[in-house]
Amino acid sequence: MEGPRPPHESEWPHLLSFLTSSLRPEHTWSIETEYPTALNTQNRHNVRVMTHNNEIVSHSVLKPMIIKSPHIIYKAAGIGSVVTREDHRNQGFSHKILSDCLTLAEQQKCDFAILWTHLHDYYRKLGFELAGTEISSTLHKEFEPPVTGLRFSDEKNISPDALNRVFAQHTVTTLRTPDEVKQYLKIPQSRAFTAWRQDGTLAAYAIEGKGADLQNYIHEWGGQVPELLSLLSYIRKSKGEAITIITPQHSRNLNSQLKALTPQFEGYLGMIKLVDELGFFAKIKRGFRSEGIQDFVLEKHGTGYLFGIGRDQLVVPQSSDIVRLLFGPVDYTLFDFQDPKTPETLNKLLPLPLWIWGWDSV
Repeated sequence: MEGPRPPHESEWPHLLSFLTSSLRPEHTWSIETEYPTALNTQNRHNVRVMTHNNEIVSHSVLKPMIIKSPHIIYKAAGIGSVVTREDHRNQGFSHKILSDCLTLAEQQKCDFAILWTHLHDYYRKLGFELAGTEISSTLHKEFEPPVTGLRFSDEKNISPDALNRVFAQHTVTTLRTPDEVKQYLKIPQSRAFTAWRQDGTLAAYAIEGKGADLQNYIHEWGGQVPELLSLLSYIRKSKGEAITIITPQHSRNLNSQLKALTPQFEGYLGMIKLVDELGFFAKIKRGFRSEGIQDFVLEKHGTGYLFGIGRDQLVVPQSSDIVRLLFGPVDYTLFDFQDPKTPETLNKLLPLPLWIWGWDSV
């Protein structure tokens, strides 16, 4: 058995074949077209495999992402395509590969790692915890657009620069190049809907589907709320069936407008594990100081952590508990703080606004 290690360049075609047959056996496209910024040779140094008799038997990939938010620039490590060949399972290979990916994330000074899975108990053994908030709004009925005079399209020949300009309006964004957007637009089973103003500028966009995943889900979108809602109205009417848009908790105006149209359901953003705790905690403290709060406390304390404002602190036993306190969902008024103003002070920055857009997921 050899590995974990990055695949050799000569192994790349075989690796893609292994992943496609293991993870997309019922589809006609190669999995690399679904994850063009993660499963490509430029990211080969962040791919890990294990081999037996020169055959790849286990795999995982790490995709570093720079994410801008109002107070903090995150460096996140997305982890995905974790798979072990059936006849080599239950031997600890996935655990070894994931541990090596986390070592990579630490070496690259990532603040945290995030992944998406239904195997929650398995990943909790590696220190991951469900955290963050994702809101799903299913539009069952047609509704009137709040803005008229827009031109709608479902063609994919969109200028990556125009799309990036609209995407950059979000308060939480992933840094992307126009070339990356161009690759995203080629993802199979993905539809791009756009709304254009009369002067020919892009007003809003929405992306539905991503290869085998997220069908009938709007997982990527941009634009001011009235224009975006008008685009959603067009999509719902043209499809003739219910559509679901997923949104972050910090999109308060959009979520309020959607709530007036349909019930909403809250779920977790993903499973998160802190990686560079010292560096990440320093970023959060700087964020609080920018709000004039000098005495925010977040630090290691023995085998646990201290968390609070000034002397009003909690002793938090595990990093998984800190993940929930930082990213939510959480109600700080339910904790045993002595000062009733402490939860209000924490809420000035926490829970941290975090969102991984569908195109960026791995």
